[in-house]
This record gives sequence, C-alpha cells and structure tokens, in this order.
Amino acid sequence: MRTLPRLLTVLAVASAALASSINAKPDQVPPSPPLYELAIPAVDDGLPGRGSLRRHTWFQKLWLDKRKTWAKQVDADQGALVFFGDSISQGWGDDFDGAFPDVKTANRGISGDTTRGLLLRLDHDVLALNPSGIVLLIGTNDIEEVTRADAIVSNVQLLVDRISTHNADLPIILCATFPSDPAKKRGPELIGDLNDRYRAAFKGHPQVRILDTWSLFANVDGNAKAAEMPDLLHPNKKGYVKWRAALWPLLATYGFVDRTVDKGWSPEPGYTSLFNGRDLTGWGYRPTSAKDRASALRWQSKDPNAPEWPFVEVVQNFDGLTVSPDGRFAAINGRLVVTIPPEGRKIQQLWTHQEFGADFELRLEFRATPNADSGVYLRGPQLQCRDYILAGPWKDLPNYHPQEWNELVVIVKGDSFTATCNGDPLPVAFELPAIGPLGVEGDQGQMEYRRIQYRAQSE
Repeated sequence: MRTLPRLLTVLAVASAALASSINAKPDQVPPSPPLYELAIPAVDDGLPGRGSLRRHTWFQKLWLDKRKTWAKQVDADQGALVFFGDSISQGWGDDFDGAFPDVKTANRGISGDTTRGLLLRLDHDVLALNPSGIVLLIGTNDIEEVTRADAIVSNVQLLVDRISTHNADLPIILCATFPSDPAKKRGPELIGDLNDRYRAAFKGHPQVRILDTWSLFANVDGNAKAAEMPDLLHPNKKGYVKWRAALWPLLATYGFVDRTVDKGWSPEPGYTSLFNGRDLTGWGYRPTSAKDRASALRWQSKDPNAPEWPFVEVVQNFDGLTVSPDGRFAAINGRLVVTIPPEGRKIQQLWTHQEFGADFELRLEFRATPNADSGVYLRGPQLQCRDYILAGPWKDLPNYHPQEWNELVVIVKGDSFTATCNGDPLPVAFELPAIGPLGVEGDQGQMEYRRIQYRAQSE
C-alpha cells in the first residue's frame, strides 16, 4: 500500500476533522482563562515575539471585549475553520456575510492587531478551539508600526511552529498581505518585501500554503484599488466577495466546501470522458523529454528564481490512485486538482496514457486560484491555461471568470489548432506533432480541471 504524501495526509485529516466536528463535542474543553490572561500585558518583558504590541486605550478595550466574548464560545466553536488576523478579518463579520454556508467558522480578527498580538492570543483564541483549519492574514499593522520585516516574519514563524506543535496536520492558508497605499504608511515596496519574505520563510513547509491575495487586489502600481478598498486598507463588500472567491478552491481541496461529486455530469453525446472524477486512472508521468530537460536547465541557469523542475526517468502509471505519489495531482470529488506545491512553484507534468493522432475536439472546465499558472498539453506542446486576468498572457478576455469555472475548447486539425475560453478566441498558434498524449501542467498556484472530454473530428 502506498503512503499518502504529507499534503494529502493534511487534506484527509482536515476533512475528517471537519466531518467529526459538525455534531461532536470534545471530551475536554479548556476552562475560560482569567481576565488578566485575556488583557494586554502592561509591559513587553517576557512576552514572545518581536516588534510592536499596541496599547492604545481603544485597542486595549476592543481586545479585552472580543476575547471575553470568545472565551464563552470555546465549546460551541470546537472544530471551526478559524480566520485569524486584524481588522480585515474582523470586518467580515461573525458570519462572514453568509460567504461560507454549511462551513463551521470562527472569526478571530481584532482591528489593529499585529503579529505579536496574534502570538499572545493564539492559544486561548484559536488553538483552544481545536480548529479544522486556519486562514491567516496579518502584517499590515506591523508595517504601519515600522516593525522590521524580519521581525514580522519571525513572529509568523513562531505562530506556525506553535500551530504545528498543537496539530502537525492542520492546514494553514497564509494569505499574502493585501496591498494598501503609501498614504497609509503601507507602500508597495514594504508590502512586496514582506510577501517575498513569507514565500521564502515557508517554502517547503508541509502545512502552509500561501494564497496570492496581493496580486488579487493590487493595481498596476502595487497599491489598493479604491473600488474594492475605499479607504485603501479595508475591503468593501465587493472586496470580500473577491477574497471569498479566491479562498474557495483551496477550501474545496481541503474538504470544507464542494464536498459532493459532480454526479449530474456525463459526457456530451459523441464525446468520451478522459477523467472519471474518482481517481487518476488513465493518467500518469512520462519520462521528461530531452527538449524539456534542455529548457529547464537553460531557464534555471539564467534565472535564480526559476522553479524546480524534477525530471521523470521512467513511466509512472497512476491507475487506481486518488493522488500521485508526490501529492501534486489529486482526484477530489470530480475534480482533477493540480495542488500548490510546498515549494511555491514546481514544474510537473501529468499525461494521458492514450495518444491522439486523428483530428479531435477537446472540452474541459478549469478553475484557478489568483495568479495560478498551469497548462494543457496538446500532443506534447503546451497551451497556457492560467488565471488569465492576473497571470496572462491574455489579460483582456471579456468572458473569463476569475476563480470560477471556465470552459476551454480546443479543436485540433492536422498540425494546427484553435482554442477558445468561454467563447473568446485565444490568440495563439504553434505547430503540433502528428501524434502524442494530452496532459496538464503544474507550476504555481492551484488549478482544477473537470468535465474533461473529447471526440474525434470527422473529415
């Protein structure tokens, strides 16, 4: 029996924890802490972390009021998906405006909080709930307080270490710090540097997946858009809708949402399904081509930030497996998921066993997290399939739906093809070999594919 990779173990544990927490109560819930443990300490001596810990009068009152309320809800909030952060999380409201129906959630955001404040609150406000997952967004107030970026990252590393000690399989979605504006003492250079440091600090971490919520909200100058953040710091309703859409695909992979299989779908008349929705039968790894090996080595020699590209030496057949041995590709409730690699970016290629020589039409649907980069292989060469609006190369497709399902249609005739996304023609052309497999690529972000079907084209 093959052992599941660590990421998919996390997914399985998260799903099990979610299911068991819906009706069950824990055997033992920690007693409510005394008020002096809930209040902000008067001095920093002996406190964990580095940098700013706010003590404004309004903040101390808000901090204590929130924490007193939450201390009474520890039993009721057992097993919740916890949103942990500052005013951006708090502003979504206790019920998140209904954004996550049928998901047990707990909002543990406090306006004005910093990474050091989260360190003080972690045990009583979050870990006492035995959460099924954590969505973490923090750092913008540290920047305003002129806390050094290395101190901010160090504090978040301490947070993650303590979470891992509590539960080494707990999924952590770390949202990149949202853009703001120099007028808010949160310029794009400072926020960009912090997010780069987050990526470096958690590269390879088995529990942390970083969601690119900076690209999601940034304008061309790297600042917040007034249409989504009127005060250039806090999302409005439109902004929260975008954040919810960005989170949804990852929450689906972790088993919080989209938990039912796409049962109502079947191939259209005359089409054959290439993915059964249950496992990876019909798919696997092929030895990396000489052309791709040369391309990878050339890329990595020129760009120090080029992603890893592990070469495959022998054919690997994934028939009957729900997940590839490395955890990169998984069949989850009717979706072929290209997961976010622990490294942040890594090139990997999943191929069909079948090869296609005659003319054919390929239809599929895809859903991308913000700035995700994937691709569809057509007898070998790659057609870019990405979060087009952010990752390009076609950023102006009028009918593309960010973070929602989109239809890709490819018609292959001889050595050429045409492609559309939701009916919009993709301006791309390259020569195809006479025969070869189909496939999908993993690079960065998460990409999901479903309803993959093809039919032979008549003369």
